[in-house]
Amino acid sequence: MFGKVLIANRGEIALRIQRACRELDIKTVVVHSEADRDAKYVKLADESVCIGPPPSNQSYLNVPAIISAAEVTDAQAIHPGYGFLSENADFAERIERSGFVFIGPRPETIRLMGDKVSAKEAMKAAGVPCVPGSDGALPEDPKEILRIAKAVGYPVIIKAAGGGGGRGMRVVHTEAALINAVTMTRSEALSFFGNANVYMEKYLENPRHIEIQVLADSFRNAVYLGERDCSMQRRHQKIIEEAPAPGIPQRHIARIGERCAEACRKINYRGAGTFEFLYENGEFYFIEMNTRIQVEHPVSELISGVDIVQEQIRVAAGEKLRFRQRDLTFRGHAIECRINAEDPYTFVPFPGKITLYHPPGGPGIRVDSHVYQGYTVPPHYDSMVAKVIAHGDTREQAIRRMRIALSEMSIEGIKTNIPLHQELMHDASFIKGGTNIHYLEKRLAAKSEVKKDH
Repeated sequence: MFGKVLIANRGEIALRIQRACRELDIKTVVVHSEADRDAKYVKLADESVCIGPPPSNQSYLNVPAIISAAEVTDAQAIHPGYGFLSENADFAERIERSGFVFIGPRPETIRLMGDKVSAKEAMKAAGVPCVPGSDGALPEDPKEILRIAKAVGYPVIIKAAGGGGGRGMRVVHTEAALINAVTMTRSEALSFFGNANVYMEKYLENPRHIEIQVLADSFRNAVYLGERDCSMQRRHQKIIEEAPAPGIPQRHIARIGERCAEACRKINYRGAGTFEFLYENGEFYFIEMNTRIQVEHPVSELISGVDIVQEQIRVAAGEKLRFRQRDLTFRGHAIECRINAEDPYTFVPFPGKITLYHPPGGPGIRVDSHVYQGYTVPPHYDSMVAKVIAHGDTREQAIRRMRIALSEMSIEGIKTNIPLHQELMHDASFIKGGTNIHYLEKRLAAKSEVKKDH
């Protein structure tokens, strides 16, 4: 096991990784920007290194600064968390070349799964069902693009091969709009991701967003930790996640989960990962794989009893997975609400000083947060300040516990989206379960229309 791990991230995930390390008796080094000097996890770390000014590109994305921080503190491994450099194959490669261990998949696996075109090809080869679409990147010839779209059937969606985070995609409903949409998405893809390749998929009208959490070691052992439903989203950003997914038969999950585990063995995957699917009319369609820990990992931890972050560290240290699929049992239901420093209805970020902070508690409640009373939320980064997770024996109990937790939670000095979460926990469609990925946006649009009329 490692003696010392450097955490190359910030916010709640930095604290989460730190806690996992402390439980494993591993010393931690935290790198931070000048804006995060007073963060809780910086004060709790065994060592901390300031790696630059507030802007991410001068601090959390500054690869030489992170590697030199590992060198001066004699860290053995680097955990990238999520976001920032967590899915950057070049970063993983430079870490390994510098003599450290990257706590995540091998660089070549990150590269394979980071390009959406090569990822789909690998999944097809492994027997994982994919959304119908173009075979690989779209050609230059407009006639050929029109032919592919006709074969796939409208509406189609054009996506950047190197894309992510909801950027670099366009829905096309008619042939007349197709070539222009491809051209625009290509130029967007080049400026955002440095890769102009785009591909086409059938646009599913009312799918749910279902993902499978996997863990794999270097010895081709792989398991899946059940599924999550992340359909409650706005502009491709998830707001509420839950596990298991309501209303999907367990045999369907077992079948797709087994295929994901098998795909991990085929591509020689190592570490934690997530297969993301669109689910419509009883069918799963692979969209992408995230080769890192995800924001919503706690809901899977609560139903499986597995500490995913600790397992990431153990696997990176060369250990075998300590359990097989048959050893895993899933218990109860978990729901996670992402609490963001933003206006609950306009979604405008709201950084500033937290003058009062009171997190909720009680049976089945977990709060993952790096903030405290007197903490200033900086304007430079993602607006998430906390994750509230409720676990119960049933989905109904988890929802009731979440309602109580949200009513107990107090954050003053800044605006948060707690009121939106409170509304959603009483929303009839959410309570019924199984809403699609467009549900929240339509609900918000209808609400703003009502406001206009008044």
